[in-house]
Amino acid sequence: MTAGQGGSLMWMPMHPPELGRLLAWHPQPLPVIPLLCLLAWLLYSVGAARLRRLGHAWPVGRWLSFTVGLLTVVAVTATAVNGYAMRLFSVHMVQHMVLSMLSPLLLLMGAPVTLCLRALPAQGAGAQVRRGVVRCLHSRVLSVAARPVVTLPLFIGSLYGLYFTPVFDAAMRTWWGHDLMLGHFLAVGLLLFWPIMAIDPSPRATTPVLRMLELFVAMPFHAFFGVIVMTSTTLLVRTFATSPARWGTAPVTDQQLGGGIAWAFSEIPTLLVVAALFVQWSRASDREARRADRAADRDDAVLTAYNAWLAQLARDHTARTPGGGTRP
Repeated sequence: MTAGQGGSLMWMPMHPPELGRLLAWHPQPLPVIPLLCLLAWLLYSVGAARLRRLGHAWPVGRWLSFTVGLLTVVAVTATAVNGYAMRLFSVHMVQHMVLSMLSPLLLLMGAPVTLCLRALPAQGAGAQVRRGVVRCLHSRVLSVAARPVVTLPLFIGSLYGLYFTPVFDAAMRTWWGHDLMLGHFLAVGLLLFWPIMAIDPSPRATTPVLRMLELFVAMPFHAFFGVIVMTSTTLLVRTFATSPARWGTAPVTDQQLGGGIAWAFSEIPTLLVVAALFVQWSRASDREARRADRAADRDDAVLTAYNAWLAQLARDHTARTPGGGTRP
């Protein structure tokens, strides 16, 4: 029995959605994504603890950001949200927006690549893993995949190419197809925002102006998608055409609510990215000011030493000159 048709499956919700029910644990066939999140959190925490043991501080804010990012993934994949997302378009859209636009930003602000490179040992198997990560960062494949000509079409295609074609209904027929789609949302979000945030080393270098340009190119397409869905009076996908009648939710109305959710989420990346860029610019300005101060201090020290040397030369010359005030 397929997930799209299997309302009697134990992991499909049978009662109207409420906040408590949405966030409650719900059995799933195989919770792959939550298990991967747990593994990622353990590895990240072990890496941060190793740095502290080596005497290198790792910002608590980065650990907190990464942890919250993983929790947002778990909140929409390990709870009943994942089940209700199979029955209601609006809940599915919350899931989509969180995984593609909120979770990636929080995870990237945790700088996991930087932590990996700093925490891995310099010898043994850890060194081999570190070299593998560095080779991956400099690989031609990843360099091409992280370019705007790839990331922007992938991000936009995850909206228009998914919901306006039969692809969405095909993916929703099975639970594993649904999970693959969720993994796709998260991967595309990470790939898009990785070079834009520029907190971790990325395969390509770019300027803050170009990073903001990439963001401002993507967000209007996203907002326009939300407007289309929000104002549509016909169903875009067949998966949600038959929501339970006792829930009192009309499929078209629920779809319009989902469009409003998509439109509202377009502001979140802009705010987070602008805030991150502001912090980066502020820190860069502080570093430049400290560098200039150190250079000025060095210049003052050199000038002082030079003046002292000149004064010593003058004293020595006076001492050697007849009538210079010294005894013969």
